[in-house]
Amino acid sequence: MKISVKGRWIVWAIFIFGGIILSLITDFLLKKNGLYVHIGIVFRILGIFLFGISNIIARDTGKTLAKYGKEGKVEKFDTNKFVDRGPYSCMRHPMHFGLMLIPFSLALMLGSFSYLVIYAPINVIAIIIMVFTIEEKEAIEKFGNAYIEYKKRVPAFNLSPGCLKKLFICC
Repeated sequence: MKISVKGRWIVWAIFIFGGIILSLITDFLLKKNGLYVHIGIVFRILGIFLFGISNIIARDTGKTLAKYGKEGKVEKFDTNKFVDRGPYSCMRHPMHFGLMLIPFSLALMLGSFSYLVIYAPINVIAIIIMVFTIEEKEAIEKFGNAYIEYKKRVPAFNLSPGCLKKLFICC
């Protein structure tokens, strides 16, 4: 069963906004019981910085896919050509890597300790599960042996300095 791009965005939004709501409730209960941990201004600034980085990664990886991953008329946010250049040459899911930074950046910007230690990790785990159970399967169905070979030589996520540098060099 193929899940639409819109469906993925809806699931993503539910996780993000659900985490925010749950963290507000959790933080309220922690404050009420004298157990709240305050996140200061330095961490909020770090959250803004991290949010900016995640947006740059999403923008640049999206531009790479738009430039090299489409032939003919293709639905927005979808591809029909296999891409293994730019950040995709060293990491199979660089855009998802950027998306994994968003929950942590939101937690820091909101100053929510519970979002930072409970709900953001749950969001990241959900992204990883979606990548390995949905994205990878659909990529194999779409691109066949080319993706299987790519999968053998390129890790899903790569935190080496050289690969991280490629996240910020578009197209």
